[in-house]
Amino acid sequence: MRAFVFPGQGAQTIGMGRELAEAYPAARDVFDQVDEALGEKLSDLIWTGDIETLTLTQNAQPALMAASMAAFRALEAEGLGIQEANYVAGHSLGEYSALCAAGSLSLEDTARLLRLRGQAMQEAVPVGQGAMAAILGLDFDTVDRIARDIAGDEVVQAANDNDPAQVVISGHKQAVERAAAAAKEAGAKRALMLPVSAPFHSVLMQPAAAVMADALAGVDIQPPAVPLIANVRAEAVIEPGAIRRLLVEQVTGTVRWRESIVNLAEAGVTEFWEIGAGKALSGMIKRIAKEATVKNIGTPADILALKG
Repeated sequence: MRAFVFPGQGAQTIGMGRELAEAYPAARDVFDQVDEALGEKLSDLIWTGDIETLTLTQNAQPALMAASMAAFRALEAEGLGIQEANYVAGHSLGEYSALCAAGSLSLEDTARLLRLRGQAMQEAVPVGQGAMAAILGLDFDTVDRIARDIAGDEVVQAANDNDPAQVVISGHKQAVERAAAAAKEAGAKRALMLPVSAPFHSVLMQPAAAVMADALAGVDIQPPAVPLIANVRAEAVIEPGAIRRLLVEQVTGTVRWRESIVNLAEAGVTEFWEIGAGKALSGMIKRIAKEATVKNIGTPADILALKG
């Protein structure tokens, strides 16, 4: 069995998807449609802009989705569409890419939702008040307990359960710094403050969750062609109403990526295709499901290798 997985923020690079757009008209159409949906040439920023501007949350989220969907449409052009997958999943914003690939959301709606999501997440907390840190070498339960003990009157919580030895914490900047120091004292190999401008996947994102609840209420969501493994539940979902609710919960909830991959492996998935920019998910998957095969699809050469 096979799962298609889609990357989240941090995988962005200048030039991503350009080779696909040059090689596959269907991939080029993705960038054109995203540009039209947003009313701007996001493709210019993706291919020839500067990385600082691309990394702004409101740009990175629709841009990464566009790169993933360009790769997916190129796969379709080679006869390797959604029928090749038994499940889809995505890391944070990648969940929107997964739903788009599975026919649950239109490309235009996905682009507009991610632009809004990025803006709302950035505006939820004033710059400088929030932070995130990656804790390496401790398991989720240990990091979660440290965060709860440290929080006090502030917010710090386990935001991303990425793999057996990588957990990301999120919240008020000083609380995150205290929790990172406590994690080091508890035996973490490293505690790295992340170069992000907002405390994603924490309760501080509640204003953004409210914005997304309103936006998603007005969007058509179809049952996906194959089940989605939802971030906040780490379990399969296909019912549109449930998908809508979980996308709202996802803004403030923990990304349960490790559990998602464990559950996919236990369901019989032995092969994962990471579709889009970067290889971050591949590394995580190899540390979670050691027997699984992982393939990256982000360039025409990747697709040729897949076919060969």
